[in-house]
Amino acid sequence: MKYLFTASLAICCLGLSAQDIYKLDHIIEVRIKFLEENWDGQLDSLKQEGDELRLVADVEVDGKKYPGSGVRYKGNSSYFSVRNLGSSKLPFNIKVNHTDKDLRLPGGVTTLKLSNVFRDPSFVREVLAYEIAGKYMPAPKANFAKVYADGKYLGLYNCSESIDEFFLQNYFNENTGPFIKCDPYWDEEQDPDCPISDKASLMYLGEDSLCYKSLYELKEKGHWAKLIELTRILTEHRDSLESILDVDMALWMLAFDNVLVNLDSYIGRLCHNYYLYQDTFGQFHPLVWDMNLCFGGFRYTGLGPALSDAQMTELSPFTHFKEKNEKRPLIMALLNVPLFRKVYIAHMKTILEENFTNGNYLERISAIVKMIEPLVEQDTNRLYDMESFHKNIHETVKADNAPIVGVVKLMSKRADFLKKHPLFQKDTPKISEVIHRKNAEGVNISAKVDGADKVYLCYRVGKYGPFTRSEMANNSGQNSDQIWAFDLEPADGIQYYIIAEGDKTAALSPARAAYEFYEVDKK
Repeated sequence: MKYLFTASLAICCLGLSAQDIYKLDHIIEVRIKFLEENWDGQLDSLKQEGDELRLVADVEVDGKKYPGSGVRYKGNSSYFSVRNLGSSKLPFNIKVNHTDKDLRLPGGVTTLKLSNVFRDPSFVREVLAYEIAGKYMPAPKANFAKVYADGKYLGLYNCSESIDEFFLQNYFNENTGPFIKCDPYWDEEQDPDCPISDKASLMYLGEDSLCYKSLYELKEKGHWAKLIELTRILTEHRDSLESILDVDMALWMLAFDNVLVNLDSYIGRLCHNYYLYQDTFGQFHPLVWDMNLCFGGFRYTGLGPALSDAQMTELSPFTHFKEKNEKRPLIMALLNVPLFRKVYIAHMKTILEENFTNGNYLERISAIVKMIEPLVEQDTNRLYDMESFHKNIHETVKADNAPIVGVVKLMSKRADFLKKHPLFQKDTPKISEVIHRKNAEGVNISAKVDGADKVYLCYRVGKYGPFTRSEMANNSGQNSDQIWAFDLEPADGIQYYIIAEGDKTAALSPARAAYEFYEVDKK
């Protein structure tokens, strides 16, 4: 996580050590030396069997050797579709500590996920999306890698951090809780005696874990009851939701998916591509995953036929909610609460303003393209031609007979659409002069807030665990220049942020809360 010291507003960071290997301006070089000649056939066999068995190989990353690494093919469409085309540019998952548990990549990570840029002629979608997501929630880091197998150059790959025990430890300071991959087993049918579910949508299917086993993958099989409890609360006891779900992180995930038209996710037809982790405080945290089809690379919401470029541009912030689609209980449960709905829109505005209306994404795309263009040119196994690489930044092109919208074409118009949306046009509360004062009785936290009906202090003691939300008092008694305050008992390491709620909108301070927050220093 990140936190802000009130006095200087300096950002301190947690969960960033993995950046050593995933630094975006660094192109990783990965060389795989297999011990068997027919390694590709053996990897195919392991993949077809559907398990995660690995082939042992000696791997070299940026010149450092990792003997006895475990290698397997990964992915669904990115593997099966590309294999059917006869291409050798297949996606890999490499575990460098497969046989030697002490081996680590720079930054302490153990796994490289190498994606073949399937359905992304621009090459920028996954890397750019993860970079944006990482500003607001725990998200994998990503960059690029040149990959060789037995001396043969396979091409330029996306390289992303694995959501695994190391990732969980890095962000939550623990990794032994219920850990769930929300991605159905596509070749398995759901038990006919169970209620019908819409993929990994968190619909409540009763108390029998058999009804969930084709839809979710659990690290520890004994944790089914925890997942079932979450689905039951989402459907039947929504007033208890904050006791089991990190609501703010869920709102950030939904806001991110909507702004960036990331429909290969919970909000799309396939309703997948995320993880859940329940910490020792009992909170489930949703974690975004798999971004190669972000920025409109997948066109289906699950509410009708494929969206056109124009329809993706005008994707409603309330997709599924305005249709009252109970097949998306996470959306229905959260957005049905007025405060959560206002915070969701505030998160969307923050993502929009910090990345798109200010043109920042254009600068990032330009820098990424400048860095990788020569390497894409050298990649004779690339799945799409150089003309598509250049065009797909701005224009819609065909990839595997599917239209892939240009990133800039989509997001320039989407930014304009969202800016003009009625809720984005409304005045929002203004928060300033956030101050905390320590005294013998404890800590007084105050803020100047204009345009709010209610103001909340969200706080916790220590770096981890849920924030408690309490309503602040209006100490000025005036209609403007209002000072709102709250007193806390003395404690070391208080972290906090503020929500100001108006009639139709809300504002947060810091704007990236709860991923960023203020901290009362211990002096």
